Amino acid sequence: MTITAAPRFDLVIRGGTVVRADRSLRADVGVRDGRISALEAAIPVEAAGRVIDAHGLLVLPGVIDVHTHTRIATDDEPDRFFQDTRAAAFGGTTTLLAFDNPGTGISEGVAGSALAAAREWLDRTRGDAAIDVGLSAVLTAQQTDPAAELAALVDLGVASGKCFLVYDFGVDEARLAELLRASRAAGMLLQVHCEDRAMLDKGIAEQLAAGEDGPRGHARSRPPACEATGTARAIALAATADAPAYLVHVSSRAAVAAITRARAAGQPVFGETCPHYLVLDASRYERPRTDAMAAIISPPLRSLDDQAAMWDALVAGDLDLVATDHVPDRLDREKRDEGQPFPVVSNGAPGVETLLAVTWGAAPAGRMTPERMVDVLATTPARLFGMPTKGAIEVGRDADLVVFDPAARRTIRQADLHHASDFTPYEGLEVTGAIREVVAGGRSVVRDGMYLGTRGDGRYVARSLG
Repeated sequence: MTITAAPRFDLVIRGGTVVRADRSLRADVGVRDGRISALEAAIPVEAAGRVIDAHGLLVLPGVIDVHTHTRIATDDEPDRFFQDTRAAAFGGTTTLLAFDNPGTGISEGVAGSALAAAREWLDRTRGDAAIDVGLSAVLTAQQTDPAAELAALVDLGVASGKCFLVYDFGVDEARLAELLRASRAAGMLLQVHCEDRAMLDKGIAEQLAAGEDGPRGHARSRPPACEATGTARAIALAATADAPAYLVHVSSRAAVAAITRARAAGQPVFGETCPHYLVLDASRYERPRTDAMAAIISPPLRSLDDQAAMWDALVAGDLDLVATDHVPDRLDREKRDEGQPFPVVSNGAPGVETLLAVTWGAAPAGRMTPERMVDVLATTPARLFGMPTKGAIEVGRDADLVVFDPAARRTIRQADLHHASDFTPYEGLEVTGAIREVVAGGRSVVRDGMYLGTRGDGRYVARSLG
């Protein structure tokens, strides 16, 4: 009787160029039990249960999107959370972090407690994700004592929280200072939406008084100075609290300058930008009103000079990563044009499926190396947000992998996307690079544009910064 030995690996990706943040190398990747178990010069075909031929292609770590406002399922829209996590997989994102503010579907009954909101989010998303997901808790002015709940949130694996300096649920400086102190003690990274409330309120009033109640008024009401002032204030409060701070969706040269000064002084300040600030600009607000409504995003799209500053900062390391700030708004609902003034229009746009496509595919020629691209899309997000088994192609890490054709050309079209929105702000954008296969947890979930996964494949990622 002949006994055939079981293959050493469940999957082998052969012949590709493995891209890591430190270097690229020609290596075969062996996968077993959902983890990367080997990086070898040449793994024999017979050692694999299945082989992906990656000759002439790149092998990237799965992208990690740490800034999404995915909406959890409701009775009226039972598929929207699954749909957006599946769309992320189509785009090469294998892990995302979501927020639990009321606009994402959390019930009013938990508005007074960050801990209760987190528990509800965990309960209502269980078994609903196509990829791995984690939670960043939103900390608001309506919550009774969010600072006192941070340690319990960390115990749930919620190692990051976010607060806003504007909007009706935003916190004042006293509460931000309290949260910064408490986050340091609890081991939580605090994310801050930085705009100056007084400057914004004044800007909105001025634009409405001048009759600029549409998308152009939105952009003018939130100039770079509004963002830079809020950024500088948050940095100063973090310094006083001796706490790290993470500044979300940085969009202007002035805000980057504030971050750069703080880092030069040794302060642990981190900054992200978003794909829309890398490729879109304020000329969008000069389009016909209905078209321009799609670009009502906060902070707004900026000048071409600010756009160049975002690329410069990413290349230089003055910004740490790129995330989407995905909001699954729709032109026929949340952004429906009924003549309403801009302050009541939902702020946000979809991006969960196009993070890799836009950031990689639209980068100015020669500006971003593949290694730096992997750093800002996978390795640094994993490091900052407490996911040590993700973000890099190394033995022992999760087998979250993207087989990528860097030479392919494509045009982004809403008709080809899978997210819960009815538009993409990148309609018609030509990009370089295309995904051939996406592996999540050792399983192929997307291949040649076909979804191979199952609802519930994604796991909850409990995170720790310790």
